[in-house]
Amino acid sequence: MVTHVAAETQGDERGALLAFIEEQRGGIRRALLGLTEEQARSRPSVSELSLGGLLKHVAEVEQGWVARAKQEPPAIPRDESNWHESFQLVGDETVASQLAFWEEVAAETEKFIRSAPSLDDSFPLPPDPWFPPEGRVSLRWLCLHLIRETARHAGHADIVRESLDGKTAFELVALEQAG
Repeated sequence: MVTHVAAETQGDERGALLAFIEEQRGGIRRALLGLTEEQARSRPSVSELSLGGLLKHVAEVEQGWVARAKQEPPAIPRDESNWHESFQLVGDETVASQLAFWEEVAAETEKFIRSAPSLDDSFPLPPDPWFPPEGRVSLRWLCLHLIRETARHAGHADIVRESLDGKTAFELVALEQAG
């Protein structure tokens, strides 16, 4: 569910982009409110998606893109052999551990975007076959991509949560505000 994002301070494009990223993070965090670990890991439809898996995925994606922008490898390397694990809580991973990881990632994203000389600064795209060879993108593109990626999965999270216990995004916002 969309919540209101306060208008940015005049001329604070970075603040506006970061606020919209945070708004979408909130949608995923809210979808997990009040659930047990078992519920967060469950898949209530034919889809492979669980709320815990969506949480893990968006945290990894955000960390990976910011690392690429900094010309560093992602903290968790993914390829065809382990891509499916980016959507699953495995081993001793928990919702709490993934939320803590995402909090660190979000702080690093904020710090990196705020400290960059310009949102026009660019970095190379990974050499994956779905990207143009030798393609580059700006930090502005990075922020917009994170908004899009997180929003897409926040929508999935709304559907998964409602499938689990019938709670809608409206009820979850009220629960969050009461909590």
